[in-house]
Amino acid sequence: MNNMKFEHTPVLYRECIENLNIKPDGIYADLTLGKGGHSKLILEKLSAKGLLIGIDQDKAAIEAASENLKDYDNKVFFNTNFENIGKVLTEAGFNKIDGALMDIGVSSYQIDNPERGFSYIHDGPLDMRMNRQNELTAEKIVNECSQDELTRIFFDYGEERFSKAIAKNIVKARANERINTTFKLRNIVMKSARFTEVHPEKRVFQALRIEVNRELDVLTKAIDTIIDFIDKDGRLAIITFHSLEDRIVKNKFKDLATGCICPPEIPVCVCNHVAKVKIITKKPITAKADELRENSRSKPAKLRVCQRI
Repeated sequence: MNNMKFEHTPVLYRECIENLNIKPDGIYADLTLGKGGHSKLILEKLSAKGLLIGIDQDKAAIEAASENLKDYDNKVFFNTNFENIGKVLTEAGFNKIDGALMDIGVSSYQIDNPERGFSYIHDGPLDMRMNRQNELTAEKIVNECSQDELTRIFFDYGEERFSKAIAKNIVKARANERINTTFKLRNIVMKSARFTEVHPEKRVFQALRIEVNRELDVLTKAIDTIIDFIDKDGRLAIITFHSLEDRIVKNKFKDLATGCICPPEIPVCVCNHVAKVKIITKKPITAKADELRENSRSKPAKLRVCQRI
């Protein structure tokens, strides 16, 4: 049993809370609750009539947030993937909310806890599940997927240039011994990729994490769902940590902000495509110098915000 505390420093916390335009009596959803760092800042701005809805698929996060936010009564938590936000809000009786936040990625606790298998810095089981009830693990993917499938995962989700070589060497290595720890995988990757960066294994671990947790699929689904629950003038703020996620958010916001998409030669609109939002952040907000000094993990973070119209 690991006794690590669930620690997570909220990234872009000032910018995020400022851009949510929180109303004291509003209803806000934190779709990536974690320890509750962002949620605490939201709760501090809410009156007794306001409400914070927290969602996280990691039971350890729910437990940590419950302890961290125990002094606040106007909150309710759900242990589920944020792709289920529509079902959660409907069953809880909420037709509309006043804003939502998503902080996409892995928490510091998950990265730093060797038992979770997210990090190439610490040796541990090759797991990477955010929801430990799920059956699919990184170990299963690494040892059972075909060479072509591994190549696709590393290239599509890690943008790894040496995907083929890495996949080939994984298949070769697992023929002799099951690859079941983070260091076993790291060593194979380091031998396969040319040393073009300090940690050539970083992209492979990212790719496996995305595949295990279906991160890009659930992100797209969650944006489509949550935007229909946000009331007029309410805002959706999303923090991403790598280019694949940021590209999805940027393109989804653009689509949601676009009206008629009929070809110009059609004189009357037949598509019925209506703009749902206006984009608040034309360019993503990034961490300022003081936050970068305090929290190095904020460096790749990008915040994009849109407002319901």
